[in-house]
Amino acid sequence: MDSPIEEIKGRVDIIELVSQYIKLRKTGANYSALCPFHSEKSGSFFVSPARQMWKCFGCGKHGDIFTFVQEIEGVEFGDALRILAAKAGVELKRPTREAVELKTERQRLYEACELAAKFYEKQLEGSLAGREAKKYLLGRALSLESIASWRIGWAPASWQGLHDFLAAEGFVDSEIISAGLAAASAGGRVYDRFRGRIMFPISDFNSQVVGFGGRIFESEDGGPAKNGPGEPFGVKPASAQGYGLAKEPKYLNTSNTLLYDKSRILYGLDRAKVDIRKQNACILVEGYTDVIMSTQAGVKNVVASSGTALTPFQLAVVKRFTDNLVLGYDMDLAGDTANARGIELALAAGFNVSVARPPYEDKDPADVIAADPEDWRKAVAGAKTIMEFYFERAFSGRDAAAPRGKKEIAALLLPPIKRIANAIEQSFWLQKLAGRLGAREEDLRLELKKVKLNEYNANTPAGKGGQIGVQVKPWNERLENRLLVLTVKFPKTAGLIDEAARDFFSGPARQIIDGVKTVENYSGQGLDAEGREYYDLIFLEAERDGTDERAAAEEVGFHVSRVKKNLFKDSLARVSSRLLEAEKNGDAENARRLREEFNHLSKSAAAEDAAA
Repeated sequence: MDSPIEEIKGRVDIIELVSQYIKLRKTGANYSALCPFHSEKSGSFFVSPARQMWKCFGCGKHGDIFTFVQEIEGVEFGDALRILAAKAGVELKRPTREAVELKTERQRLYEACELAAKFYEKQLEGSLAGREAKKYLLGRALSLESIASWRIGWAPASWQGLHDFLAAEGFVDSEIISAGLAAASAGGRVYDRFRGRIMFPISDFNSQVVGFGGRIFESEDGGPAKNGPGEPFGVKPASAQGYGLAKEPKYLNTSNTLLYDKSRILYGLDRAKVDIRKQNACILVEGYTDVIMSTQAGVKNVVASSGTALTPFQLAVVKRFTDNLVLGYDMDLAGDTANARGIELALAAGFNVSVARPPYEDKDPADVIAADPEDWRKAVAGAKTIMEFYFERAFSGRDAAAPRGKKEIAALLLPPIKRIANAIEQSFWLQKLAGRLGAREEDLRLELKKVKLNEYNANTPAGKGGQIGVQVKPWNERLENRLLVLTVKFPKTAGLIDEAARDFFSGPARQIIDGVKTVENYSGQGLDAEGREYYDLIFLEAERDGTDERAAAEEVGFHVSRVKKNLFKDSLARVSSRLLEAEKNGDAENARRLREEFNHLSKSAAAEDAAA
């Protein structure tokens, strides 16, 4: 019987898997894309459906479905196995020794978060305060279906309701705290992080709950919502005695944990990813209810930044699906530096940025949708480009005919114009600004030169260790790789690699060259697992290589000659060193033999030069 690993490999197609994360395009027998693990402008990332493997020829990362999930999700093998098992419908049987070993710390935190989500859902339905909160949500025009689908819940106003429930399920205090669900007071008492709040579970890319966002909810009498009699899970009313807590903020998120990082997570992305790719646009809003209400209104390609400005990590995730970003929130052009930085990062990363502006600018998308969903749909369909938005805002409320107004408008618009990389596009907006201000374009260009910009890093990190640069291998590894690619692509060229050059290659490479020479239609026979992986990577590169056979033969001949010269030089250096040592030690017989060997190598090197 196949192991779970082999069974998963047999069920999960690598093209389907990778396509869930990045945009692939057909390239001959393979698929290619911009690499999600390093910044690049041309696609070096290739996926082979025949070999069920991937490789980036820019940064060098490569592997199978498991290593891809490990890299893109930033998880260990055990977690990648669990994620792929869920996708493949493969049950990882328990309790086995292997399964126990695979139950990592992350898995325990996932389980704690999932149980917490169920606890909060139950409280929304089964507690008096929860039912009040549900009534409030329905009054905000959220449907029953949306409340259930998005798993909105209620955190009771008790100090240890969730803690006691999780403790009864076998979780210790350190695990509950590590999951971001509880905290410890100065005196060491553990209490629930979320109390008296409407709870929004936050999921990762694979729809696993990793954190929560909570909004304080007050009952109709203006005080905190209280628990009613007969509460489920043995919840007791809150008591602040002994905790000394400050007043709770209106909104509260899970603190950073092993699973949750606010700067990396986009709320709703697990649900929106298909629609983002389908619509070729990602709508970004600020709040959880904005996402839920937009989805409820039929605009499903929407995610939320959870109140934070755009970060490089979030942009890297969105970039996997689309280059078009629609901002669905209001911005202060003059003073909103955090959002301005996020927009500049998006532009620097190559996004086409536009702004959706509903008719009620003082309202969030959720409020607009509650009033009339069609207003939101029209705003999204008629989104203005970011420069159009900047112009509209800069001229709004300012006198473009007065010197002061001209100066203020120019000060607002020249920085974003200067950031436009394309000279033609930059000139277009500069001309437009000159026309609307009644100013000379030459004068604006002089002012443009004075503008100093903050430098934002457009290299958006991604994957396990953040973004990496292209790693350059040593010349001998690069040369071995190139010769193997050419000989695998055109087996006849392997005959140019004689015994004198064979010593240059590593063990697996020699096996491949020997196999290409001796076996017709060689495909890696006789190689061990490591050698087979090496061959598959070489074959993938050979498939995408555009060299013709004649040029390949010339290149192999040139490189083989170069290799042999280097081998001769290395041998001469080693013999020369040993000869000097022998002469120093007075070993005449050994010195004589080494002189003969040195002379023989020198003649061979000279003959090789003459032949070349």
